Amino acid sequence: MKKIGFLSFGHWTPSPQSQAQSAADVLLQSIDLAVEAERLGVDGAYFRVHHFARQLASPFPLLAAVGARTKKIEIGTGVIDMRYENPLYMAEDAGSADLIAGGRLQLGISRGSPEQVIEGWRHFGYHPAEGETDADLARRHAETFLELLSGKGFAQPNPRPMFSNPPGLLRLEPHSEGLRDRIWWGAGTNATAVWAAKLGMNLQSSTLKFDETGEQFHVQQAKQIRAFRTAWKEAGHTRTPRVSVSRSIFALVDDRDRAYFGRSEQDGDQFGYIDGPRKAVFGRSYAAEPDVLIEQLKEDEAIAEADTLLLTIPNQLGVAYNAHVLEAILTTVAPALNWR
Repeated sequence: MKKIGFLSFGHWTPSPQSQAQSAADVLLQSIDLAVEAERLGVDGAYFRVHHFARQLASPFPLLAAVGARTKKIEIGTGVIDMRYENPLYMAEDAGSADLIAGGRLQLGISRGSPEQVIEGWRHFGYHPAEGETDADLARRHAETFLELLSGKGFAQPNPRPMFSNPPGLLRLEPHSEGLRDRIWWGAGTNATAVWAAKLGMNLQSSTLKFDETGEQFHVQQAKQIRAFRTAWKEAGHTRTPRVSVSRSIFALVDDRDRAYFGRSEQDGDQFGYIDGPRKAVFGRSYAAEPDVLIEQLKEDEAIAEADTLLLTIPNQLGVAYNAHVLEAILTTVAPALNWR
């Protein structure tokens, strides 16, 4: 059994071919799709975060709105770029959104991906300390965020406050109990997966990672997941961690599917450079008739290792079509693979 969610990048464009021509379109359609996905039995609604782009950015208003409109579905991110975040303000936003959702937030955080602008986090007022890289900055912000989510008091109360204080040092409010265990780290390497395990974060692994062995993407990703679980066990954590992988998967069940994805040429991995001189491996997309798709997915080692599968969706094709995409996977593919 697997949890199955969707992952939306939240693109919009004024093109007449797009069902999402504005930021308002994307935000409102994202809420509607989460509602429809919950009705279909999808387990999670996840949203990507990008800055300086015509895509979803600040996630917490959207997460709170989805939480208010739904009752069961998990609501998450994949991922929030911690180079841009004030951990204290983020802890307040996350606590508020999680309480609105009744404890359903699953927050993916990370260093983030290559950006639209040069060192965009500097425009937000954040700078690596002397000797730090931007990745170090992201991990430092993440560690502070995790500590704040523990709920421990750290701030000295004013002796003459406007409102009466509880005894002892004060923590940030509102605090949502249990959110600390629902933080995920988006890892691009085996080493960062191990680091995340030591800190007690769940693991998100996307459709690309840095190439470390030259093997197929799903093989390298499966090794990353195993390294994460080994490090988790060695760290002595008492709960069972969760692991998600992302995939582009389309079951071709009608003429619309065949028109959109029937001629897909990405039926194999791709190796290239995405951020500097280090080589990355990009996982293949899957688009085929359900019986063929089932056999292809049986060979994906990383999907087999993960407990959660996030299906990347073409959000610009609109709510109705994306609901169809999700329903096709749930009904024609998932039962045959024992995901349902």
